[in-house]
Amino acid sequence: MKNVIAFLVLLLVNFCFGQKKFDQKETEKFQKTINSEYADPKTSPLMEEDLKTFKALDFYPIDSKYFVNAKFVKAKNEKVFEMKTTGTRTPQYIKYGTLYFTLNGIALQLNVYRNIELSKTAAYKDHLFLPFSDLTSGKESYIGGRYIDLKIPKGNTIAVDFNQAYNPYCAYNHKYSCPLVPLENDLKVEVKAGVKTFH
Repeated sequence: MKNVIAFLVLLLVNFCFGQKKFDQKETEKFQKTINSEYADPKTSPLMEEDLKTFKALDFYPIDSKYFVNAKFVKAKNEKVFEMKTTGTRTPQYIKYGTLYFTLNGIALQLNVYRNIELSKTAAYKDHLFLPFSDLTSGKESYIGGRYIDLKIPKGNTIAVDFNQAYNPYCAYNHKYSCPLVPLENDLKVEVKAGVKTFH
């Protein structure tokens, strides 16, 4: 009996410490950073005529229900593949794992990927790429879906804040070539969080 209790306590401790809490300031910081990046001609993906009148991106209201602690299951024996893009470029990615979570009471899953070239650089060595589309895509949000940047988790949970979902650069400028959202990452729910469509 003592062993069972000790095990349950350990499980609870792991669960609690593995879970992150929603932080509104983090999302506000994300919005501020992306807005200043897009307003700066040196770092902006915007076309020249759009840059002249740019004030800020259009975001959904920040909502804590779009912050989830997902169960992370690392992929095994995956092969490197060429991800299709809006252009001729075919960057190499590998499926790194699957995220399991619930949104509005609906059980969902998304795959996360790792860019082979980027992962060789110090800045991106633990970077994970989460592309997704949902029922707002092509209506309130960009038709090609949106992206979220994540880091490789230390344990088996990963915090995903859909309030920090952003558009690919090709949503703003046709000169960019952007990865297309894989079909298995199309969610059959509305994700009313993050950046909305431009214009």
